[in-house]
Amino acid sequence: MTKLWQKGYRLNEQVERFEGAQNSTLDNKLIHHDVWGSLAHAAMLKKIGILQDDEYQDLQNALCNILLLEKANAFTVSPADEDVHTSVENYLVAEAGAAGKKIHMARSRNDQVLVDLRLYGKEQLHDVAAKMCQLISALLDFSSAHADVPMPGYTHMQRAMLSSVGLWAASYSEALLDDEKLLTAAYILNDQSPLGSAAGYGVPLAIDRQYCADLLGFSRVQHNVIYVQNSRGKIEAAIVQALAQIMLDLSKLAQDILLFTTVEYGFFQIAQELCTGSSIMPQKRNLGIMELVRARTQTMLALQQQILGIVSGLPSGYNMDYQETKRPFMEALDLVQESLEICTLVVNSLGVNTERLTAACTFELFAADRAYELTATANLPFRDAYRIVGAEVTAQLDRNMPMPVESQEQLIKRLSARNHIGGAGNLGLAVLHNQLELVNSTWEARAESFAKAIESLAGAASTVPTVSEEY
Repeated sequence: MTKLWQKGYRLNEQVERFEGAQNSTLDNKLIHHDVWGSLAHAAMLKKIGILQDDEYQDLQNALCNILLLEKANAFTVSPADEDVHTSVENYLVAEAGAAGKKIHMARSRNDQVLVDLRLYGKEQLHDVAAKMCQLISALLDFSSAHADVPMPGYTHMQRAMLSSVGLWAASYSEALLDDEKLLTAAYILNDQSPLGSAAGYGVPLAIDRQYCADLLGFSRVQHNVIYVQNSRGKIEAAIVQALAQIMLDLSKLAQDILLFTTVEYGFFQIAQELCTGSSIMPQKRNLGIMELVRARTQTMLALQQQILGIVSGLPSGYNMDYQETKRPFMEALDLVQESLEICTLVVNSLGVNTERLTAACTFELFAADRAYELTATANLPFRDAYRIVGAEVTAQLDRNMPMPVESQEQLIKRLSARNHIGGAGNLGLAVLHNQLELVNSTWEARAESFAKAIESLAGAASTVPTVSEEY
């Protein structure tokens, strides 16, 4: 297989394996992205007079044929190809002859791989956002259904103050809505076309970089050609950092669900079909999927650090170190989507044990409530009331006296008194639903705009999922 850089000598096979084996495997995920980039580049070369009409038509036909072959799993990148760019160009030369040899005019594999990764990132982030919105919706539905179900709130792993199942679930929906803002910021960074930067120093031709950006559905051109190359790894890291924030929230959600579904708590039940068993203990129902979400958060943090570590301290310009950022970037995008899907599945199947939750709301949860009452009825400063109640409750706890439990109706009344913004009696679910609707429509518009651009570029051979498939 002819390498794009070959100059008449044979590369040592061990060197070839070390540099290209992993890269070629990963590049099988980038075939249609590389083709899209080549379609835009070829159209630009035709626009500036480098390609004749018939040459461009031959290239367009061959490139669209690759898209059809990829759909049929009949076009792949092998280690002998080195990378997807070589595989595509060799196919073009074989199918379109001299025109295939012209396609690399005014570009480098450096800006090719960058545009592939930017397009891949856009496509994947549309999916991440759709899956995150599905989880937020599930959490809001769960919160609404159980808004008045009392639940102990904990600090330092000890019972602290009265809470509710609705308040607990809504906290995660709001957390993920904040994470979406970080995801959007990373998306905006990624939504820049690097094509035309070549190896990082531009080309001595009057190319039209804006035209390529428009054809590929990018919002703008990434301007400075040196920075284009220096941003490789940086933008991937920004995306993974946003994904890490999502995983941190999923990890906390997973830990809560694992804790609250134990026999000792018994607040929630999980469907048996979501649990695995033990090879020795017949009774076990293990919620292993939540344990894996918790563990894979650490994997995400490691992937983030891997990318940051690789790009840290590199000199300006392209360095092959950047190749090592591709795998953790792709792995991170896969990991977060799988985790979001699993968490949505669990939340949608979560059952609530109202009796157990009510029984857990014992009298010590209302120590602060009692102190507030004393400030009003006895006209005491809060700190004095705090000490009086503290002495009462501590005496009861030290004597191991049973703590009285109020009825669910009494507890609901207490919940309704917490009616300030964001309290258990004022969850503001309508506000969160409105935020989710805006987020959904924003990402849907992004996905639709991108799909239209690629469909216009690649025609019927386009492989971009439709908006209805995502949202």
